[in-house]
Amino acid sequence: MDREAFLEALLNVMERKVHWAWPAFTTGAVPHSLLHIHLEQEYETYVRDFPVYLGRAYVQCPLAPVRRELAENLYEEETGGLSYGTPHPELFMRYPRGLGMDCSRFEDVSLLPAGQRYRDHLDDTTTNHGWEIATCVSTLFLEGTRYERGEVDDSAPKRPVTPLEDHPLVKHYGLPLECLALTRAHRKIEGEHRGSAWHIVLDYIPQDSRAKVIPAMEATLQQWLAYRDDVAHACGVRRDDDGAPYVPLAAAS
Repeated sequence: MDREAFLEALLNVMERKVHWAWPAFTTGAVPHSLLHIHLEQEYETYVRDFPVYLGRAYVQCPLAPVRRELAENLYEEETGGLSYGTPHPELFMRYPRGLGMDCSRFEDVSLLPAGQRYRDHLDDTTTNHGWEIATCVSTLFLEGTRYERGEVDDSAPKRPVTPLEDHPLVKHYGLPLECLALTRAHRKIEGEHRGSAWHIVLDYIPQDSRAKVIPAMEATLQQWLAYRDDVAHACGVRRDDDGAPYVPLAAAS
C-alpha cells in the first residue's frame, strides 16, 4: 500500500466517525438528568486513561523520533504542561462538576455493554498489536474527528471552531465558561497534535505495516459506533422514521 492509498484509507475511516444521535447532544435535547451517562461513559472508555493508551504506543515503538513526538503528547495529556498545568482527565472533570453532577459516580463507572466492548477493544489494540496500530488508534482515531482531511489538505474543510459561549454544555445546560478549560487546552495545542499524528503515521509507519493498520482502524470505528448507540439509548435518544434523533416524552420527563 503506497502513501496516498494509505492516507485515503485512513481518511475514509475518519470521515465516517459521525454518529446519528450527536445532534441531540449538541442541541440540548438530551435531558439534564440523563446527561451524566454520556460524560461517565466517555470518561471510563477513554478520557481517564488516554495517557495510558499513548504510553503503550510509546513503549512499543523502536523509533526515537516517533517516541519523542508521542512523549510530548503524553506529557501534555498527563500533566497539562504545555497548556494549563493540569492533567487533561482532571480538566474533563470540570464539566460534570460545573453541571452540578455527583462526581463520585465517576470513581466507579459501570460501562454499558457496548461501552465495555469498546474499552476492551481499545486496551487490546493499544497493547497487543504493535506500535503502529497503537499509535493510529490513539492519536488518529481517539483524538481525531471527521474533519481530518482538513489537517492534511489546506483546501478541505477544517474542524469548526465556535465561540466558547456557543459550546453546547454552556448554551443548553448552563455550564460556566470557566469550566471549559479542557476545550481551551485542546484549542491551544490540538493543531500541533494533529500535525504530529499525521507526520508519524504517514512518514514512519513502514509500508509493509500499513495494510494491518486499516482493518484495526475500521474495527475501532465499528466499536465506537456501537458504543455511541448504547450511550444514545441510555440517554433517551431514539431514531424517528427518517433516521433523525429524537427524545421520547418518557425520557424527557
